[in-house]
Amino acid sequence: MTHAIPLTEIWRGPLAESVHLGHAVICDAGGGIVQAWGDPSTIILPRSSSKMIQALPLVTSGAADAHGLTTEQLALACASHNGAAIHTTRVNRWLADLGLTDDDFRCGPQDPDDKVAHKALLCSDTSPCQVHNNCSGKHAGFLTLNRHLKGSAEYIDPQHPVQKAVLEAFETVTNETSPFFGIDGCSAPNHASSLHGMARAMAWFAGASEGGDVSERAAVRLWQAMIAHPDLVAGEGRACTELMRACKEPVALKTGAEAFFIAILPTRKMGIALKITDGGTRGAECAIAALLVKLGVLDADHPATRKFMNAPILNRRGIEIGMIRPAAALV
Repeated sequence: MTHAIPLTEIWRGPLAESVHLGHAVICDAGGGIVQAWGDPSTIILPRSSSKMIQALPLVTSGAADAHGLTTEQLALACASHNGAAIHTTRVNRWLADLGLTDDDFRCGPQDPDDKVAHKALLCSDTSPCQVHNNCSGKHAGFLTLNRHLKGSAEYIDPQHPVQKAVLEAFETVTNETSPFFGIDGCSAPNHASSLHGMARAMAWFAGASEGGDVSERAAVRLWQAMIAHPDLVAGEGRACTELMRACKEPVALKTGAEAFFIAILPTRKMGIALKITDGGTRGAECAIAALLVKLGVLDADHPATRKFMNAPILNRRGIEIGMIRPAAALV
């Protein structure tokens, strides 16, 4: 078995002070491995990087069209957002259109990462709501699908029709039988696969056609929504949002907790999945940027790229004392 290899290095002066080990896979539309680092067969939980897969039944079932969902709502269904007003206003409106309230969510409250929203809650001595949860868009999608399926209120239960539909979609696009699931931070099941399986799924999204079957057409709608609304997929300052904007061709990017990252490259019909084994987000952000640069879809010197790859490390006085950079294997 191939072990995890260095993907990102943290340099201080002439010393690589810390190293993030990981695995990465690039697949073509047929699911074949174009290039791999580490062990493609390693079993992973993709966490929020699988949100576009979890959103597939929302579209393929007809629920999205029955409720007139917009591209903004489809992007939010795939999002791990900052809880900014641009996110919560849209999700609240979505809930209202369904005749539901924050209490119908099962994702739990979360303090927003957006500084303005966070300050507003502090100054008003108000507790965060479930709509502030970074997964509230995904859960609004679950609620929409649940309304369509006429399911019970506990839509996050692994045996609920919503989650059964998600598992079926996950196993179809990864082309694997998921060995187990974990419960995500938002309380929904998160299904495991090999890293190759996730890269294969992302390449399937990239190779899907608007003239294809129901699943392919749904896949195209979802990645197109993500690319059309990068600000809704994550938020200002976030790697997903900034790197999608910076790419020279359409690319859908999505992070996942514990340092997972995926990329969907429709022009090239390729998919990427990577995992940093220590869970360090900075390592995953640098690695995905490096792979996009390696493939020629992102300029190494773009200001957005430099925030995450070859990013300077500053001390308390603003003096540059180091750098976060990709390991030699990715360059």
